[in-house]
Amino acid sequence: MTPHPTLTGSPFGTAPDGTPVHRWRLDSGSGVSADVLTFGGIVSSLRVPAPTGSVDDIVLGLPGMAEYSAPNPYFGALIGRYGNRIAHGEFTLDGETHHVPATDRGQALHGGPAGFHRRVWKGAPAPDNGSDAAALRLELRSADGDMGFPGTLDVQVTYSLDRDGTFAIDYRARTDRATVVNLTNHSYFNLAGAGHGDVLGHTLELDSDAYLPVTAEAIPLGPLAPTAGTPFDFRAARPIGERIEAKDDQLTAAGGYDHCWVLVPVAARGTLRRAARLADPGSGRRMEVWTTEPGIQVYTGNTLDGSLAGADAKPYERHGAVCLETQHFPDSPNRPEYPSTVLRPGEEYHTRTEFRFPHLTLS
Repeated sequence: MTPHPTLTGSPFGTAPDGTPVHRWRLDSGSGVSADVLTFGGIVSSLRVPAPTGSVDDIVLGLPGMAEYSAPNPYFGALIGRYGNRIAHGEFTLDGETHHVPATDRGQALHGGPAGFHRRVWKGAPAPDNGSDAAALRLELRSADGDMGFPGTLDVQVTYSLDRDGTFAIDYRARTDRATVVNLTNHSYFNLAGAGHGDVLGHTLELDSDAYLPVTAEAIPLGPLAPTAGTPFDFRAARPIGERIEAKDDQLTAAGGYDHCWVLVPVAARGTLRRAARLADPGSGRRMEVWTTEPGIQVYTGNTLDGSLAGADAKPYERHGAVCLETQHFPDSPNRPEYPSTVLRPGEEYHTRTEFRFPHLTLS
């Protein structure tokens, strides 16, 4: 008999304010497992078998709470209220201007310095946790004025792992006052295994024919730009490192890829569609990203420098992972031409992203 998926929790130290932190393990029962922390909603581990049967952790994690509490580049964290950047940390909504602390070259990044990645979430088995999938629900209330954002926002994020090894993140939120919301997860992927070299030999395919060029401060210049004929063309699978050092102002300024690709539209809003395919020729692992979001931010670990390492002490070097952050576009609150990120009372914010592993032959 095939084992059922399971969900188990255990203590994982304390947050900087003394709040207890727990680690929840989701196990598919068929080879894939994930660890999620209540601190920051962090995906601290995602273990996936290779075709040979060897199992490796494919996301960059840190040894313990001391390391997660210290500055780090958002390893595995839930990002909110607003993933990516808001120009100058300022936006106007319904005639009122709001200010979010600027933390990155004068811009507000990932919801501010005390964003959702620094909070302790309430964790419990989700209502649909059971024999078909292990499911963890995380809940957080963000008060009116939190990091400058208007409205009290109630957030539910459900992590699930089913028998086939699909790892899914379901985001929901409601507000009592008009606000802006753009939630994502900031996991760093290396399909060869965390700390096993760089990902420049991984192949990447994106279901997109346009991206958003940015200023030196990583704020979109405005219009979409076609990828055809540029180093940003991943319509067919290409090695990430094939053109990462091309003579291109966008790549030079970012030190690699750190841009939002605009996904091919689908007929109905909220419909899951494939956004990306990532493959590691060495291990044989493949991963597909499916999402309801209109964009995907691809970040190639350009600022990793070997100063951080996982529990096995293997350092995370430059380009040692790639982030595939499904989301709305950066600076959307200031760009009426972009898909709206406004959430109003009576509405529900709901997006879903799935990480699928087609190389697995799980029963």
